[in-house]
Amino acid sequence: MTAQVVASRDDLEPGEAMRLELDGADGSLVEVALARAEDGQYYAINDICSHGQVSLSEGEIDGDTLECWLHGSMFDLRTGRPLALPATRPVPVYPVTYDGDHVLVDVDVPATVTD
Repeated sequence: MTAQVVASRDDLEPGEAMRLELDGADGSLVEVALARAEDGQYYAINDICSHGQVSLSEGEIDGDTLECWLHGSMFDLRTGRPLALPATRPVPVYPVTYDGDHVLVDVDVPATVTD
């Protein structure tokens, strides 16, 4: 499967996120938090917190980080790395591209988290 159109560039204000359910190539449903950082850049990160198993899209964005609303774990929107406890495991991030005013996400090619 290729990148899927998920939003238009003006659907979210900087500092907002929304939950998406996208179809994976294998037929699975992939829960994604589409987040717009304060600089206006869009990011796609797995919507399920690696610590609390709750929706990250309900959390708060600060700069290019997303804070889980339940226990305060913070994740880097670019890499998925946890930046604050209690989370210790990263969450997958997905490539975001643009086609005109459309925002596209490809859940079949998760970005690699590097050290």
